Order: sequence, then C-alpha cells, then structure tokens
Amino acid sequence: MQVIDDTKAGIERRIQARPWLDHLVRAGGRYQRQRGDYYAAGITYFTVLSLFPLLMVAFAVAGFVLAGNPDLLGEVQQKVIENVPGSMGDQLNDLIDQAIRSRSTVGVLGLLTGVYTGLGWMTNLRAALTEQWDQKTEEGNWFTTKLSDFVALLGLGLAMAVSLGLSGLASSGLGEWLLRFFKLSELPGARFLLVLIGIVLGSLASWAVFCWIIARLPREPVTLKSAAKAAAIAAVVFEVFKLVASLYLQTVLSSPAGATFGSIIGLMVFSYITYRIVLFATAWAATATENEREVTIPAPAPVVIEPRVGPAGTTAAAGAAWFGAGAAAALGVWLLRKR
Repeated sequence: MQVIDDTKAGIERRIQARPWLDHLVRAGGRYQRQRGDYYAAGITYFTVLSLFPLLMVAFAVAGFVLAGNPDLLGEVQQKVIENVPGSMGDQLNDLIDQAIRSRSTVGVLGLLTGVYTGLGWMTNLRAALTEQWDQKTEEGNWFTTKLSDFVALLGLGLAMAVSLGLSGLASSGLGEWLLRFFKLSELPGARFLLVLIGIVLGSLASWAVFCWIIARLPREPVTLKSAAKAAAIAAVVFEVFKLVASLYLQTVLSSPAGATFGSIIGLMVFSYITYRIVLFATAWAATATENEREVTIPAPAPVVIEPRVGPAGTTAAAGAAWFGAGAAAALGVWLLRKR
C-alpha cells in the first residue's frame, strides 16, 4: 500500500512540474465531474430536432422565390421532368406546386417551431457551459430566462453569420486575391499556400464563434482573456476534426447503407464531437490560473468547556467502584468501633 501511495505521489509531482500537463489534467477532471459528455448528448438531440423547422423555413423561402419568379419555376419543373421521367416527375412537380401554395403556413409553423427548439437548444447549451464554469445560479423568472436565452440565440446567430462570412471569403477567391496581391501566385507551392490561407481563415471564423460561446453564453460573466485562449485551441482542434470527418464521410457515403443513413448519423456524430470540443475548451478556460477561486473554509464551531470534578483520568465506572470501596471501608471501621 505504501508503494502505491509513493507511486501516486511521484506521478502527481511529475504532472505538477509541467504546467501545461497539470492544466490538461485539471481540465479533464472538471469536464468529467461536470458531466460534459451527458450535456453534449443533450445538445446534439436538440440540434437534430431543430433541423426539421429549419427545413420548413427553407421550403417556405424557396416557395416565395419560385412564386415571385415564374421563369425560374418553369425551369425547375422542366429540369424535374428531364431528370425524373414518368409519374415520379409529375408527383415531384405537384409537391412543388403544393409547397408554393402553402408557403405562408409552412413558413409560420417553421418559424414558431424553430424558436421553440432553438430555445431548448440554447437552454441546454448555456446550462452545460455554466456547469463547466462551476457557477451556482439561482432560478429566476421563467419569462426573463427565456428572453435572455432568445437574446443569446440572436447573438450566437450574429457570431455564426460573421464566421460564415469569413469562410465565404475564404472560398470565394480571397486566398487567390491575396496571393496575387503579394505577387506569390507564380511561386512554387502557391497551391499549398492557398490551402493554408483557407485553413487560417476557417480557424479564425471558428475562433470567433467559440470565443462568443465560451465567454458570453454562461449564465454569469466570465473573463474574456482565458476564453479567447481556450477558443483558439478549440478552433485548431475543430479544423483538424473537420478535415478528418470529411475524409471519413467520403468513405462512408460511398456505400448504399451510408448513402441512406450516413447523412443523419454523420450529422449526429459531427455535432456530438463538436460540442465535446466546445465543452472541454470551456473546462480548460475555467481551470486557468486566473480563474481559480479561493476555497472558503467555514469557521469551526464554538468550543464549549464543561469542567468535571474528579480524579484525573477517572471514568464514571471507575469512580463508582472507588465510591463503593470507600463506603465498604467506612462501614468496616464503624463496626470495629461498635465492638
């Protein structure tokens, strides 16, 4: 047993001698104690649930666009007839006509359902981030809480719009423009530089979203400095994960089973791993040195002094025995005097 204790103490000393490893271990402990995997699974559920109202809104938008552009509608229907011959093409065109006629109803239902599922998603995400920061918050008014979640949802949407904008710049030729501007397009390895620029811009976009999530979505205010550092780590890990996931999905989707179920399963796995990355990065930020809180040790209870009269070290039983012996001796002396 002593050998095991000495080994554990030696391992702890080696870990503490390396600050980055000590921080990693503390972050992993925080992530596990605060049920990071459990919350990641819950957020993934609401993510998948939110897809259906988003699809309804997308169909409604497409219906409005086609209704306002008859030439485009005719072109789409002609493409359907050319690529899907027979009765199936006619059925698809009927579905398009129905979508156009019911675009307002589908759009309103999609927006209402989207707000409901979006608030559920945001509530779970904020609860998970609050747990990783180990914040103790009291339950407030239901309406105020939901309003706060709605504002946070809008803020996250704005951050994601900025992120998508940066990603769109990366994919719309910004990298090539930068290479031409700095006169590097003719150099050997220019294509590699282009890919590298795309990765850097994608990481910057991911960093913007992760920084907003880690620093602004918990229920209580947190330091932006440590959140920015953790978001940078999460962005790099996320970009590597996206590269590996894209290669894996290309392999999986090539099979018939993958083509049927691979998209939804791939979305669930991708969401789950992404939320684990975000929550672990939050645990990393929460266990940074500048965020360590002093542990409050409660004051000890007041000491009550109760004096006891008796021989030192005498217990109650021993006292009774001594009392009985004294009484017997006194009785014997009295009997002797009587004689």
